[in-house]
Amino acid sequence: MPIIIDTHCHIYYDDFKADWEEMLKRAESAGVKGMVVVGTDLKSSIQASLIAEKYPFLYFTAGIHPHDAKVVDEENLTDIIALVKRSEKCVAIGEIGLDFYRNNSTREEQERVFSRFLQIAKELDKPVVIHDRDAHGETLDMIKKAGIKRGVMHCFSGDFDFAIKCIEQGLHISIPGTVTYPSNEQLREVVRNIPLERLLLETDCPYLSPVPYRGKRNEPAYTAITGQKVAELRGMTLDELGWITTMNAGRLFRIPSWDSSTKMAYQISNSLYLNITNRCSNSCIFCPKFKDFDFNGNNLQLEHEPGFEEVMAAIDTPDTIEEIVFCGYGEPLIRLELVKQLACELKHRGYRIRINTDGQANLAHGRNILPELAGLVDSISISLNAQDSSTYKRLCKTPFNDDGYMGVTDFIREATRHIDDVTATVVNLPGVDTEECRIIAKALGARFRVREYVNK
Repeated sequence: MPIIIDTHCHIYYDDFKADWEEMLKRAESAGVKGMVVVGTDLKSSIQASLIAEKYPFLYFTAGIHPHDAKVVDEENLTDIIALVKRSEKCVAIGEIGLDFYRNNSTREEQERVFSRFLQIAKELDKPVVIHDRDAHGETLDMIKKAGIKRGVMHCFSGDFDFAIKCIEQGLHISIPGTVTYPSNEQLREVVRNIPLERLLLETDCPYLSPVPYRGKRNEPAYTAITGQKVAELRGMTLDELGWITTMNAGRLFRIPSWDSSTKMAYQISNSLYLNITNRCSNSCIFCPKFKDFDFNGNNLQLEHEPGFEEVMAAIDTPDTIEEIVFCGYGEPLIRLELVKQLACELKHRGYRIRINTDGQANLAHGRNILPELAGLVDSISISLNAQDSSTYKRLCKTPFNDDGYMGVTDFIREATRHIDDVTATVVNLPGVDTEECRIIAKALGARFRVREYVNK
């Protein structure tokens, strides 16, 4: 059963009065364990707050939709601020933004109110829930000008380039049921390519029902249909996507009940990854951890380095796991003895063992450690990362200076003597000659793989 959060719904509408409890039960049965009920004016924000206070799995936002900007005055804003301050279950300011499609309020009125709400969000330290229709450039420009770094582009309707600009500003991208519409290839391209840690799911119910319910009332249970489509586009299971998007929502809206605790073990497809240290030999300029420790919705920032019993307790070895991978936001072979101890136990239980490493373990330990891994490790992926020493030093900031690159190539060559499956990898950064790296890997006796650079 997946764990899914509908991060944008309007379930206070009369559309849900007749089957309210049944609607909630259907959501629960579909795996929707939480909802963010979004206000669009003062009345609906109050309604959302009352619903959220009654149900522990509901949270709410308060704001005024750009359609109603023409009637907003300081009294309205004061009432919204009071509502936000009054309840701990208010997790964001919104729905706010610009709508230049319908123009129910003039552009000047919309921009005046939007600017004021962005200021309020910053003052109250709340993320923003943004409505943006036919106003991509203007919306993002105002967000940048206000210095907003936390929020979500609700019901995202832009292209991939605009999505990346939003992400670079610190915003999340929320995917509605429109991703299932046959003509919406633009949104599917966005879903396929943006970082997973910035994805959210929503219904915007009662609007925008996914196929096969298009044209009918939308409801929170249908978040699972949207989630299934997004999971397919990313080559994942719905369980995996649900976990990631739920963690994303928890961090954005600061909801502790949607677990964002540190992960020593996290699953991707049929592999279980072990995060046993945040220390690393190198300080690679492309390493995402220097921006944050989020990976695929998992918080990998360790509060301390775990021991054998802690890691084993975190593993829980589900039936779907085919291999164990030592790979977190750190260099696992820094903790060589723990790797050997865990690999021995897990190998005994029938799991394949893989290590992802920077290839500097022999330099770090002052000896050839590869014979100690023979028989314990089935495959090893080693970061070559450059075609020469000068490029390696520039990209990887190795503490071993000129010996660093030579140490990696020697490690790859030596690894082929002790481990059956050895792969040399590079990140496709400017200045990296991937074809030359491919030739070097072949000469060292290793397979070769190019890793995509993701600029978080």
